[in-house]
Amino acid sequence: MIKLGRLFKSFRYAFKGLIKIFHEEQNLRLQAAGGLAAIALGAYFRLERWEWGILTLAFSLVLLMEIANSAIERVTDILKPRLDGLVKEIKDIMAAAVMLASFAAIVVGCLIFLPRLF
Repeated sequence: MIKLGRLFKSFRYAFKGLIKIFHEEQNLRLQAAGGLAAIALGAYFRLERWEWGILTLAFSLVLLMEIANSAIERVTDILKPRLDGLVKEIKDIMAAAVMLASFAAIVVGCLIFLPRLF
């Protein structure tokens, strides 16, 4: 049986984490602004349902990767004094994952919006 109190508590913790990361991570704010710009363009161009789905997936992937990157950075910062070289590699790899997700989202945005602009 679902315990509503525990469910609401878990949502409250999740929102606290989201607010904290949003305030602390400049890149997340920039990526969210880009996503909001894509949503505004989508509304202006009246995207098809499938285009909204793809745009939402691309935008969400970038934000999720940035949040995962931030979490892993915090974990590696705990290990930093002992594993300095590996910590740098881990952070670089996670930054690469965010970058690739961002590039993929840009490609999706171009495929959806460029034909409408020209």
